[in-house]
Amino acid sequence: MEIISNVNDGILYVKLSGDIDHHSAKTVRDCVDNLIRKNNPAELELDLSSIEFMDSSGLGLVLGRYKKQTDMGGKMKIINPTKRVLQILQLAGVEKIIKIERIRQA
Repeated sequence: MEIISNVNDGILYVKLSGDIDHHSAKTVRDCVDNLIRKNNPAELELDLSSIEFMDSSGLGLVLGRYKKQTDMGGKMKIINPTKRVLQILQLAGVEKIIKIERIRQA
């Protein structure tokens, strides 16, 4: 699992690469939570364009970061989920509470 992040104009951008499963979810959760606490962003952009696999642990990870971000007064959106990940998010109804954007990448 690789995590790339940057902060610009109050937006915390976090790109995850690899698999989000019960083995990696805790490490990713702790890392993203630390970034949220440290930066207190107005918005969290979670880029899932490089996630190959996500199980229910990944769904919990996404929903938990949404809760943490909104509890701190911020917003969150998911960017460019892979087709498989988008299907999981849609089946769970995530798009009803978290904005999902498809952004054209160069």
